[in-house]
Amino acid sequence: MISAGDFRKGVTFEFEGNIYIVVDFQHVKPGKGAAFVRTKIKNIITGQVLERTFNPTEKVEEAKIERKEMQYLYNDGEIYYFMDMETFEQIPLNYDQVQEAMKYVIENMMVTIQFYKGKAFSVLPPMFVELTITECEPGIQGDTSKAGNKPATLETGVTIQVPLFVNNGDKIRVDTRTGTYMERV
Repeated sequence: MISAGDFRKGVTFEFEGNIYIVVDFQHVKPGKGAAFVRTKIKNIITGQVLERTFNPTEKVEEAKIERKEMQYLYNDGEIYYFMDMETFEQIPLNYDQVQEAMKYVIENMMVTIQFYKGKAFSVLPPMFVELTITECEPGIQGDTSKAGNKPATLETGVTIQVPLFVNNGDKIRVDTRTGTYMERV
């Protein structure tokens, strides 16, 4: 059990039959009345974000989330397959569970799978990935007078903004947390 007064960012807990992660929190001590904890919590299964206040002494069950490095193998339309590199066991996940992460994941890439009570519920891509640009406007020679960006489509199908000097076929590093261009590799 964990009390609401001990909430910090990243703490996972069970509440009203669902599993939540603390996205943001604030301990409030008003001039009158009792103190309380104002939180922004996210349901880790559905992704729904709620704002909720708790009494600092209120107890909730702490949820232990297991994380395991696995390799993305392939998909057959709606089902995505991941393999545990130690046991070679394959885990199928449906598109809804992996849709955000798959924007930055290609076959044979290592990802982190999150489990709760032995059941996989989400995929986390690596923080930084190197992907090839498959489609973008050509860079114009000497166009450095203004700092600008242009859209580029990556090999996974996602479109991000890149600097003007980046061309088709270039390999770039992308920050998967923000979906932004980092550098050309």
